[in-house]
Amino acid sequence: MKKLSWILGLVLITRIAPLCAAEQPIVLWPDGAPGALGTTAKDIPTLTPYLPAKSSSAAMLLIPGGSYSGIYEGQAEPFALWLNEQGITVFVLRYRLGSAGYRYPAQLQDAVEAMRQVRGSAAKWQIDPQRIGVMGFSAGGHLVSTLINRPEDGLILGSDRTVSPRPDLAILCYPVISMITKPHATSRKMLIGDQPDEKLVRQTSSELQVKPGLPPVFLWHTMEDKMVPVEHAQLYAAALHQNNVPHEHHLYQHGDHGTGLMGTQHPWFADLLFWLKARGVVR
Repeated sequence: MKKLSWILGLVLITRIAPLCAAEQPIVLWPDGAPGALGTTAKDIPTLTPYLPAKSSSAAMLLIPGGSYSGIYEGQAEPFALWLNEQGITVFVLRYRLGSAGYRYPAQLQDAVEAMRQVRGSAAKWQIDPQRIGVMGFSAGGHLVSTLINRPEDGLILGSDRTVSPRPDLAILCYPVISMITKPHATSRKMLIGDQPDEKLVRQTSSELQVKPGLPPVFLWHTMEDKMVPVEHAQLYAAALHQNNVPHEHHLYQHGDHGTGLMGTQHPWFADLLFWLKARGVVR
């Protein structure tokens, strides 16, 4: 089944590739990332733009998962191309990882800077600075949740504060959320280490950090996910509800972690597209 999904995904990519292509990656921190541990590729986060054939003037920061130990490329270009088909300009973030020695908030610093650069260069990319969303998968979904919950943790002292890092909407796909309730062991270790103090554990448990005024959220998970328990999405949805944050929460009965990779016929694609149209992102 997984092989078939990838074949279908390659067919889809082949169909739309002539219309959409990646630009050259942009080095996120030209003078070196804050707290950089070296100067190799793993120390240099990047943004890769994908430009649609016909733009709707909306944009999406796309954050792949990988347990904070790698970047899962299957959640990068295939989804960027699908979003391009909807007229959305996409920026894929490849951020610093725990496997390279980076702990929280290095990953959030990269996400905050990425949002600031996308919004600050809106005129260059011909996008609306008030129609910029963020979309993340698995551990990338956790990074999305920290970006909307606690962007202040990722701000660098002395950095320009005139451009907001706040997304206008957020999409979380089978996200890691809690570092307390049924935590995903690898993501937790890579993000906050083996023996984090209680304050850091709570700070990075996104269900505890929701507050009123967050941007609208689309959130989905599957009941059969064996890697990241469905309770993660349920905890986050409950916190959004308690804080009156506009959101849609979709739970699908069938499917393991990663269900709905590009090329499959999972209903979340249609549900998300319906929501994006309702939000005025897709026209």
